[in-house]
Amino acid sequence: MANCYRNSLTIAAQHNLTSIAFPGISTGIYGYPKPEATTIAVREVLAFLETHEQPAEVVFVVFDGETKRLYEQELTAKTSAQ
Repeated sequence: MANCYRNSLTIAAQHNLTSIAFPGISTGIYGYPKPEATTIAVREVLAFLETHEQPAEVVFVVFDGETKRLYEQELTAKTSAQ
């Protein structure tokens, strides 16, 4: 899953895209645990953005309150630690 985020961000940067959006990859019908998926997504996006200027905006698209809460918690924890 981490490679999915890294590869998508790399392609976006190569094409000078200014934004990219990610759904909760594999957390729907495939049943990947949302807490683990959220941790991976946030970790990989923040790591990529530390060394790349593009994409300038990354959007996490969520479809329920639980997932929104998980992303908010993870983003708050990661960005306040920096």
